[in-house]
Amino acid sequence: MTLRKRYDIATSHLEPPFAIVDLAAFRSNAADLTRRARGKPIRVASKSVRCRALLEQVLAMDGFAGVMAFTLPEALWLAETRVSDDILVAYPTADRQALARLAGDEHAAATVTVMVDCVEHLDLIEKATGGGRPVRVCLDIDAAWRAAGGRVRVGALRSPVRTPEQAAGLAREIGRRPGLRLVGLMAYESQIAGVGDDPPGKPVFSRAVRLVQSRSRVELARRRGLIVQAVREIADLEFVNGGGTGSVEKTAAEKAVTEVAAGSGLYQSVLFDHYTNFSGSPAALFALPVVRRPAPGVVTVLGGGYLASGIADSSRLPQPYLPSGLRFDAREGAGEVQTPLLGAAADGLRIGDRVWFRHAKAGELCERFDGLHLVDGERVVDTVPTYRGEGRTFL
Repeated sequence: MTLRKRYDIATSHLEPPFAIVDLAAFRSNAADLTRRARGKPIRVASKSVRCRALLEQVLAMDGFAGVMAFTLPEALWLAETRVSDDILVAYPTADRQALARLAGDEHAAATVTVMVDCVEHLDLIEKATGGGRPVRVCLDIDAAWRAAGGRVRVGALRSPVRTPEQAAGLAREIGRRPGLRLVGLMAYESQIAGVGDDPPGKPVFSRAVRLVQSRSRVELARRRGLIVQAVREIADLEFVNGGGTGSVEKTAAEKAVTEVAAGSGLYQSVLFDHYTNFSGSPAALFALPVVRRPAPGVVTVLGGGYLASGIADSSRLPQPYLPSGLRFDAREGAGEVQTPLLGAAADGLRIGDRVWFRHAKAGELCERFDGLHLVDGERVVDTVPTYRGEGRTFL
């Protein structure tokens, strides 16, 4: 039985648009991530899942421990609902009300760690918490690669803290403040973890990406090790976090790293298709109904303009997946209320048939649907709410 037929049979009682997660693919992807992590725990990136039920499933699997949240209100909610007792907020917060709630809640204060990378963050946290319970903080380190004497930068614009001296200086400042406790260090190498090194039809570019990533890994491993050593002389770190889906085994190999982060590899969204070091199984899909047949070789589906964040180019479009052989009209792309699709496969589709799509980024799919239908074999075995379905729209 083809994959398309299995999905059509499993969801025959549902009216599209809707989203599914193939549990067999989801579990296979999770197992592959743990294999690649080489025994180091994986902290689950919640922004790439955005569904409490699936976060709980992953955390119940061997090899996964803790959540990497994307906002403090989200982290407080996950702590309140007991999804995890170890939640790291991966991005700095300026939410004073949430910080006050954090310091005023004994369980949350023991569970949630917030991100800092400058003295201004420390001042804001202290002012917002007003001398409540000590706040757990993690120091974010710049993991970008710099070449040509620093004139060329490759990597995300994140923390201004780059050297062991800068990290140690901020760690000492944290140590002087009784309302803060430094418990972790993080460095996310986006230029390795989030950039595929084998894009189709670009052999020269692929070689260039692999060269840059290789040199970046060497530089970062050395610098991260020195930073961790310097900070550990000042604070008793509970964890050193690094990496992402695209670099799990590479980051885990560093002695200084105690845990890795991953999330997108669970759903295996389109942007993670083109890596030489791993290949996942598409697990999260959405179905749209065919509502028009404007001409031979063309069908139109309802909706479809579910664009991913990041650089505004075609890589952020969702991709028609099943049946294979469909493509967007270059003049229309993925539309807000309708999307034309071209290709020979269109002639085999009738009004009411489904076209299955994959989102470019993992958890962002869940901002479009209030539930995920969990498919096991030829059946939907459960339907679970997304964050949106629980009325939680954090960003």
